Amino acid sequence: MLFREPETAALEALLFVAKDPLTLVQLGEILELDIAKIEELLYELRTRYAIDSCGLALLEMNGGFKLGTKPEVARYIEILYKQPAQALSNAALEVLSIIAYKQPVTRGEVDFIRGVQSDRALATLVEKGLVKDVGRKDGPGRPILYATTEQFLLHFGLRSLNDLPDLETEYLSNDEVASTQEE
Repeated sequence: MLFREPETAALEALLFVAKDPLTLVQLGEILELDIAKIEELLYELRTRYAIDSCGLALLEMNGGFKLGTKPEVARYIEILYKQPAQALSNAALEVLSIIAYKQPVTRGEVDFIRGVQSDRALATLVEKGLVKDVGRKDGPGRPILYATTEQFLLHFGLRSLNDLPDLETEYLSNDEVASTQEE
């Protein structure tokens, strides 16, 4: 038998077909198992997918889980879909990082921080599904607010926004970090 337990097979199937990440509670309700058992099965799957010869990975984001492919096999998937991955421009990366750290944020606020207009870069990020419109800001003109998406988390291998690097220590030299830690 391929799977030691039928629950593992069912869990794997759910994670494979789920459009959005499934929480422990959702998985427990569907599989009629307690959270501890779900965590045990997830650990088993994570271990199974950790080997180099496996192209799948158990992804965790915003407290949910789903199956995805490992970055190492991306080029084969690109060939299948004949859509080579397009790297983001420096401008798009700047806009994305501002949105990630300041969200929700308006285009005007992004433009102010960058000192240049961000229309094209923002449109690219929306088109790629990395950021989305999350409402409107109260105030004159009621500008659109933007925030990152789950696709952003997936793309950068983050579980949540809390996994973003800390800006304050990111720009300090190693000596500066060491001196701040000694204080």
